[in-house]
Amino acid sequence: MTVAAAGAGRRYALLLAVNDSDYARKAHGGYRNVFFRALRSGEPDEAWDCYRVIDGEFPAAEDLGLYDGFVVSGSPHDAHGDGAPCWVRRLCLLLRTVHAMGKRVLGVCFGHQALCRALGGRIGRSPSGWDVGVKEVTFVDDLEWPFEFLPVEPPRSASIIEVHQDEVWEVPPGGKVLAYSNKTRVEMFAVGDNALGIQGHPEYTNDILLNLTNRLVNNSTIDGCVGEDARRTAESGEPDREFWTGLCKAFLRGSGCTGGGGAPRPPPQGPAPELSCSHQVAHFPATASPIGL
Repeated sequence: MTVAAAGAGRRYALLLAVNDSDYARKAHGGYRNVFFRALRSGEPDEAWDCYRVIDGEFPAAEDLGLYDGFVVSGSPHDAHGDGAPCWVRRLCLLLRTVHAMGKRVLGVCFGHQALCRALGGRIGRSPSGWDVGVKEVTFVDDLEWPFEFLPVEPPRSASIIEVHQDEVWEVPPGGKVLAYSNKTRVEMFAVGDNALGIQGHPEYTNDILLNLTNRLVNNSTIDGCVGEDARRTAESGEPDREFWTGLCKAFLRGSGCTGGGGAPRPPPQGPAPELSCSHQVAHFPATASPIGL
């Protein structure tokens, strides 16, 4: 895609690691719109670009400096294992690059795992299997960053939509676990003040969860009992979506981290290394053998 010159407002890149389902396209105009509606601040000069990294569409190295932040979506693909597709390895290199540039990076589900791997953590299959439904996430007792910029104290816990069978095993060096659940040890982690991973889906609504659950059951990806449990949680109530999307927006804009209304743009950076599958990718710690979704 062609990227216009940066204006006075903030600019973000959505890195889509999933193709649109028929339902997402018909009901929401695609996952691109799901994310934009969830994460846009409403500021008139804020700009978002979308790159379908799953199809090999990546921002050019010379354009990385135009962005204040990057958001990585979920995906049906694994982020772990040496057999990961070329675009996954290329994505990990991109995440390492923009993190080193001081850009804010938010990873969601697969993106949470890819960010962990890119920064030197360990990820793999969850020994407890699939986690699907509206689930309660508990925040650690000594929670400080990134909640310092929220206008109110965070709750002890908050519900979020989960659809995953992989998880973070070990956070990257310098990382901190921020939240956990009964089934997943690392529901959220941060590295410094510019990398945040969330295992759940802040952007999802219950209708997306129910449609996805039905598709996973119908194609035998998950057992019927897992699907029934997931439907039951969705019927019992909505996730705390307003809290989660508010947290993501505040993180991306850096509100409060500099004591003012938002973080200033970093100084101009030189061009990043060319991002290609032939580029020498940094070593990633070994994980369990990959199993296709």
